[in-house]
Amino acid sequence: MAQLWGGRFSKATDELVYRFNASITFDQRLFEQDIEGSIAHAVMLEKQGILTCKEKDDIVKGLTGIRQDVLEGRLKITEEYEDVHSFVEAVLTERIGEAGKKLHTGRSRNDQVALDMKLYVREQVLEVACGLGNLLETLLDLMEKNLTTYMPGFTHLQKAQPTTLAHHLGAYFEMFKRDVLRLQDIYKRMNYSPLGAGAFAGTTYPLDRYYTSALLGFEGPTLNSMDSVSDRDYIIEFLAALSTIMMHLSRFSEEIIIWNSNEYRFVEIDDGFSTGSSIMPQKKNPDIAELVRGKTGRVYGALMSILTTMKGLPLAYNKDMQEDKEVTFDAIETVKNCLVLFQGMLSTIKFCDEVMEESAMKGFTNATDAADYLVGKGVPFRDAHGIIGQLVLYCLDKNSSIDSLSLEELKAISPVFEGDVYEAISLKTCVKKRLTLGAPGREAMEKVIRINREFLDHLWFEEKA
Repeated sequence: MAQLWGGRFSKATDELVYRFNASITFDQRLFEQDIEGSIAHAVMLEKQGILTCKEKDDIVKGLTGIRQDVLEGRLKITEEYEDVHSFVEAVLTERIGEAGKKLHTGRSRNDQVALDMKLYVREQVLEVACGLGNLLETLLDLMEKNLTTYMPGFTHLQKAQPTTLAHHLGAYFEMFKRDVLRLQDIYKRMNYSPLGAGAFAGTTYPLDRYYTSALLGFEGPTLNSMDSVSDRDYIIEFLAALSTIMMHLSRFSEEIIIWNSNEYRFVEIDDGFSTGSSIMPQKKNPDIAELVRGKTGRVYGALMSILTTMKGLPLAYNKDMQEDKEVTFDAIETVKNCLVLFQGMLSTIKFCDEVMEESAMKGFTNATDAADYLVGKGVPFRDAHGIIGQLVLYCLDKNSSIDSLSLEELKAISPVFEGDVYEAISLKTCVKKRLTLGAPGREAMEKVIRINREFLDHLWFEEKA
């Protein structure tokens, strides 16, 4: 059992206690961040005269070699070590001798693990943002291609008014755009270095925390050493953002699942993103969409786990905080995989234009426009609303639609109707005349697409990735 402590103890830790306490099985994922932080710490120690130039060079060379050997498979991280920090320091000391024992000068495992986790999460914020960027590109491309792909819009899962596929997809574009901006906020807020905070009270060594912060790409050092080692807000914020991303993906998945059903037939999912049934040969199941929807709860669980872990912890560091890693690692991988698979499914999906347009022509989606037509003829809106309600009842009795009624039938309910009503309530007119910003009319949609193309051309994370 390789440990960084033990002088205070007169007998070895119980084996079961050791295994329960150890974190090497999952925190080995942080080994590159641990080495990156250790190199910065060593360089700063030499600058401050705490290490000699040779000691610093030996340490940096040793750490670089460990990183390379692990990445290339020549060195294995094994469970004989308590955690990734023990592994790195033990191997370093074995390779370069006494200088390796000096690396931990002015540092605690508390600020070390806080740094490692912050470096890892910062990197993952960028990777998730990149995944969202790819999805946004796919969405905007589909919007540009479907400005006149007509479909019914829904409220309460009932047909409400006609819209376009571009407009419907644009709603999801706005959701994922907000997700990207949320990640930007998180990145800015978390980008301060805890290195040099020590166990929780700093150190008597003359460390230059501004220097190590700059070496590691942070805006600066954190300003309270107790908060530095006990802060997990950035993990909670990131998990909250990941949960929101999954909520958006789940809503979109739900619609694709509905649209893929025999009753709707709005979409055909590519064979590469579907599965069949072991007993029913006719089936083509939307498993990717269903799994994305299902895995949303898994990410929610990670957020609730960290919130519950942190809710009763006194300052400063407590071992409970070790529980931040496994669920965070799992949530990050889940979201990244879901983004890749969902984007692949969406980019290969076939939208059944004719079926969608035919569906939009049914269900009285032009009823509001028929009422607006009467208003345009001088009928008060509340009266117009009642007249169209009577028309709908009449159509239901005849199993007909408003625009398929004869002018005589329309006039029988309201003499205000004239022959121009058919053009006024046609599907294309209903959509075309909706030109307020954010509406489905082509002119309005083209403006929104230009705005969103500009957004994608200047994504905040591309310069940092």
